[in-house]
Amino acid sequence: MRKATELGERRIIEIIKNRIETMPEMPVPFGDDVSAVRINRSTLAVLKTDMLVGKTDVPPGMSLRQAARKAVVMNVSDFAAKGVSPVAVMVALGLPRSCTEDDVEQIGLGLNEGVREYGAHVVGGDTGEASDLVISCSLLGFCSNRTLVKRSTAKPDDIVAVTGEFGKTAAGLKILLEQKAVPKEIEKPLVDAVYLPKARLKEGTALAKAGALTASVDSSDGLAWSLHELSVASSVGFRIDDVPLSPEAIKFARIFGLNPLELGLYGGEEYELVVTVNPECWGKAESVMKNLGSHLFRIGTVTKERKIELTTKKGTLTIKPKGWEHFKS
Repeated sequence: MRKATELGERRIIEIIKNRIETMPEMPVPFGDDVSAVRINRSTLAVLKTDMLVGKTDVPPGMSLRQAARKAVVMNVSDFAAKGVSPVAVMVALGLPRSCTEDDVEQIGLGLNEGVREYGAHVVGGDTGEASDLVISCSLLGFCSNRTLVKRSTAKPDDIVAVTGEFGKTAAGLKILLEQKAVPKEIEKPLVDAVYLPKARLKEGTALAKAGALTASVDSSDGLAWSLHELSVASSVGFRIDDVPLSPEAIKFARIFGLNPLELGLYGGEEYELVVTVNPECWGKAESVMKNLGSHLFRIGTVTKERKIELTTKKGTLTIKPKGWEHFKS
């Protein structure tokens, strides 16, 4: 019998999914960023849950306040990918016996900081004893059936775009986990990318409201894996001709002889949005982002053939289905 380390998170989910009775006429299929329940003909209640675990999700030097805030951001990022704003958050805490009163206060401050940053409130939850820190957040929001953006609706010839540059978090984690010494001018932005992640909620909701997106996914498992998830859900491929990399990640890669593309494609935990846009709506999408003081990076095109390839000066490379996966990564 295979163990969890052999199965991996995605196979575990598949096994469980195949053993539960599916709710009829689910508005959002299993495997998307969120779940939903139909309230009436036009309105959906949108649901999301995700947990932060100390051993796997809290890197060295991250405070409990930052960890609690991150637990919220992880969930909000998935709402952002669907174009939905959270209204209420439930929190389940698993706390070790060694947890102090000050620790609990810092967790509370971090939770409130996270939810208020994105316009929601904590409305309740549960607390229990655990062998490791666990902060599990469940989000509730509402949206029109027409505005929710799924993973499964990308079309050939759509434009592929992202909401930011990549590579910072991968480099930041290497600094923290491998104790790499780097110049101060790049150390702070790289480490801050790990300690203080941002969800692209205002961008995701504005783009969805404008009707500019055909599909969307959050990039927390890595840009490469996000592209593969969209590919599977929409039965399409991607021809990528640009991966926007942060200048700090490029400098970091140069110092340690690393391939910056590897950092950008396979890093994870960056919480950008990977979206597809109807070419006729590209100007509208750019305008929406400009009005927010943000930028939409065009990185490629959706193809009929289910290949995911990157064109570089050295030729064409296959983007591998690699990224963060619990029990394996």
